[in-house]
Amino acid sequence: MPVQYRISGGGAEAIAASVEEGIAAGALAPGAALPAIRELAQQLGVNPNTVAAAYRLLRDRGAVESAGRRGTRVRDRPATTPRSLRGLAVPPGVRDLSTGNPNPALLPAISVAPGPVVLYGDPPITPALAELAAAELAADGVPADHLAATSGALDGIERVLAAHLRPGDRVAVEDPGWPNLIDLLAALGLVPEPVGVDDDGPLPADLARALGRGVRAVVVTSRAQNPTGAAVSADRADDLRALLDGSDVLLIEDDHCAAIAGVPLHTLAGVSRHWAFIRSAAKAYGPDLRLAVLAGDQRTVERVAGRLRLGPGWVSHLLQNLTVGLWRDPAVARQVAEAESAYGAARAGLCAALAARDVVAHGRSGLNVWVPVPDEAVAMTALFAAGWAAAPGARFRIRCAPGLRVTIAELAPADIDPLADAVAAAVRGPGRSSV
Repeated sequence: MPVQYRISGGGAEAIAASVEEGIAAGALAPGAALPAIRELAQQLGVNPNTVAAAYRLLRDRGAVESAGRRGTRVRDRPATTPRSLRGLAVPPGVRDLSTGNPNPALLPAISVAPGPVVLYGDPPITPALAELAAAELAADGVPADHLAATSGALDGIERVLAAHLRPGDRVAVEDPGWPNLIDLLAALGLVPEPVGVDDDGPLPADLARALGRGVRAVVVTSRAQNPTGAAVSADRADDLRALLDGSDVLLIEDDHCAAIAGVPLHTLAGVSRHWAFIRSAAKAYGPDLRLAVLAGDQRTVERVAGRLRLGPGWVSHLLQNLTVGLWRDPAVARQVAEAESAYGAARAGLCAALAARDVVAHGRSGLNVWVPVPDEAVAMTALFAAGWAAAPGARFRIRCAPGLRVTIAELAPADIDPLADAVAAAVRGPGRSSV
């Protein structure tokens, strides 16, 4: 049924603002259906074209989405409000494995020491960060002749997309994939084209279909794919490179979990005319370390750096110097390696325990394990009852089958079997035997 919130306004902008106010106040809940265009036009005494224009504004701002015969609905995470309107309500006493966060106990301690005074007009990326990042990226096979620093991976992705695309362009994205990226595309007026994922990364046949549909850009998670833990293998990288080789399609690679991914990198960087490879420090060193290094072709990096100059100017040199210090510190390197090992053991342990219970699970790399389920709501309820919470797959899916994402970052060895028992029971649903 359409929502009961009373939308007001006499022009497209006023109608859109009224809907945004309802979303921000919580009166228009995620998934709520807005009135049909002609129905709302009659209520407001305006031309249907005015309501249609208002709905277009809201779609362009990432507030609503068209759902075919289901009409126009509020997005799960509208881009026009600063809060996620569908946060997971975890009951008291339930262990929360839905967050996607690293384990705070495995993050290095951070202290900020003042560096040289930085003034307007100084280089936006510090020489020390540029030198260290270039060496590390080159060692991983990523051309690093042109570099920029951005405020995290998503900031880098947004700046690259904005440098090359315009509203209405189609972008190939992994399905299931990172919700923030899907939301970002909606906010930019870009159209996601889903590409299926298996343990080795994006499926070549799906990418070929997306290319045939005229996508202007492709976003690939190199490893630690969120939510499935997929990592691009050497053979899959060859297949994907063959599809993209020499093309005009913009390629964006997200290596957000580099230091703790648990698998080697097989990059696609440089295969197309315009490309960007983005490596973030947040997962290994702390989410508040809002820094990513962006490598790419000269034109792309120049556009990103030029737009940065007209906005924040640069990423704080305090953060850049801090990151360089962490990367060069042998004690921190040992701690990060220990964290990578701990995450790998938890990930492999849970996948093995689920396999022993005849439950399919995916988690080659990173901080998460993806478990396909017949019904997400039923599985979530069963997990709650057993004392565990996972993230519902609906947050990550465009067209793919249902599933749950389990964050393994804080799992201890003693947690594995009880959690596997609970997940197995949740997957099977009520009344289904484990035999």
